[in-house]
Amino acid sequence: MASKKNTGKANSSTSAAPTVKEERAQRRLAKIDAFKKEQARRKRTRAIAIWAGAVAGVGVIAIIATLVIVTNTPKVDPQNIELTGLKTWNLESGKHVDPDPVNYLADYGMNPPAGGAHWSAELNCGVYTEPQQNELAVHSLEHAAVWVTYNPDQVSGADLKALTDRIPRTYAILSPYPGLDAPVVASAWGAQVKLSGVDDKRLDGFMAKYRESPSAPEPGAPCSGSVDGPGKVR
Repeated sequence: MASKKNTGKANSSTSAAPTVKEERAQRRLAKIDAFKKEQARRKRTRAIAIWAGAVAGVGVIAIIATLVIVTNTPKVDPQNIELTGLKTWNLESGKHVDPDPVNYLADYGMNPPAGGAHWSAELNCGVYTEPQQNELAVHSLEHAAVWVTYNPDQVSGADLKALTDRIPRTYAILSPYPGLDAPVVASAWGAQVKLSGVDDKRLDGFMAKYRESPSAPEPGAPCSGSVDGPGKVR
């Protein structure tokens, strides 16, 4: 018997394309997901902003409080600063005697000197590792500089570094002075104080009282552009 022909069409294995309805649903889900992500991002941003604002607010309050304290703190007139052990001399403006040396101990009772006759050039302010010429340093004192000298047998190493760190960059000189009868001596024109060590608090008061003081004979005159002594490091 003759076999029957299969006249049926084969089933297609390809998936049918999404309908318009399904495409709309997919787009809607994508929009919802994007909206949720944006909401989460905004929430994080707000939290960061609130935290940063709080930190900044604390900082502003601290600054304001500091300004109020500083503003309301009465300023001390440098001339009213009292220093224990301060020695002063009533000196006229020093005359120039170079190249003759000056015996400050015999002529003025000073060692190191704190004013008097001196040479016509001044010592440039700064930090020195070697002793300096008295007559040059005294001229710098006439310009309202402060000369800090130290006994190298008593001050060295970490102590010397601590002392150096306390010396201002302008109108101040630091140098060793062998034979001092105190570890550190601070001198200005007509004033001097012997300090017990590198951490003696009177050094700060002396600087405030005499550095760039109008009581010097020539305040505002330069303390640079003249003579660099030996061993200048700053």
